[in-house]
Amino acid sequence: MPEPTKSPQGTATSGTSGGFAVPAWARDSLRWDTVVGALLVVLLICSFSMVDNFGNALNLSFLIGNTLPIALIALPMTMLVISGEIDLSVGSTAGLSGAVMGKLWNEGMSIETIIPLCVLLGVVCGLVNGLLVTRLGLPSLAVTIGTLAAYRGIAQIVLGSNSVTDFPQQYLDFGSGRIGGTFIPQAAVPWAVLLVIAVIVLHATPVGRSLFAVGASQEAARFAGIRVKRLKLSMFVATGTVSALTGVFWALHYASARYDNATGLELSVIAGVLLGGIDFDGGKGTLGGAVAGVFLLGALQNVMSLVNVSAQSQILITGVLLVISVLAPRVARQVGRARARRKAADAAPPAAALATG
Repeated sequence: MPEPTKSPQGTATSGTSGGFAVPAWARDSLRWDTVVGALLVVLLICSFSMVDNFGNALNLSFLIGNTLPIALIALPMTMLVISGEIDLSVGSTAGLSGAVMGKLWNEGMSIETIIPLCVLLGVVCGLVNGLLVTRLGLPSLAVTIGTLAAYRGIAQIVLGSNSVTDFPQQYLDFGSGRIGGTFIPQAAVPWAVLLVIAVIVLHATPVGRSLFAVGASQEAARFAGIRVKRLKLSMFVATGTVSALTGVFWALHYASARYDNATGLELSVIAGVLLGGIDFDGGKGTLGGAVAGVFLLGALQNVMSLVNVSAQSQILITGVLLVISVLAPRVARQVGRARARRKAADAAPPAAALATG
């Protein structure tokens, strides 16, 4: 195995079979999440200069406001996927939360009481998913496909085909209003607070290290003393809770509570998270990459809308990006393993000759 070398400037490098020395900073810059972040910057620069009306305050506020529901759920979803699980019921949980919100408002309950009840409902939905996965040993993909349909059906039973729109104006202003004369939505402030908390938990606490360990190997994590089932259950509960909170925000942002709110939201969340470099098998990824992936997808959809790309084409492109984001890490790993085998094969003849000599 080639020994690390020093570049003329003193930068640590690593030798390669081709005789090239690759600086450490160059290897880091080629990480998937870094590439996604760079693509987001490039897309924004090109959109500001080439797409009409992209840079006006109204459109930027529209872009961020429409992306916030995805970005909210992406925070706990990132942790859940890193632990090796997934929740496809997040859109239905958000829709159920919005439906319950509309129903209780029609019944005369105050909005200050309704919102905590909706959040509690999200806790219950996440708990159901988590218990089915961790206690009965069922695969999370199958479980949450089932609860996706179940929660949506309950939402339809609760609210029917009704649409509730007469929520208090101050809450509607929070859902769709902007900070002063800027393009920043008011709801972006609490999201930023949640982002900081999530980054600290995932990347600077024992909980985060445990999530990566569980995603890399459940058995090894269990032998290391990590309570795998309890940790995963807590991630399902967190995902359900934030999904319900997102359902409340969705109803206020669009000034409408319907049973079909947030339909298809789970596809956008998963696409954004995986596009940001979170490994579907668990154990790898960064929250920064996931957020970059979510906003890259949101900005791309906004640009496509401005240039009159059809909704069907946008769905197709989202699906293609989802497939690419799942395949790309696997292809990269296969290429890395192939290169490692070639290096081992190149190093084998000298070692064999030394042994026979």
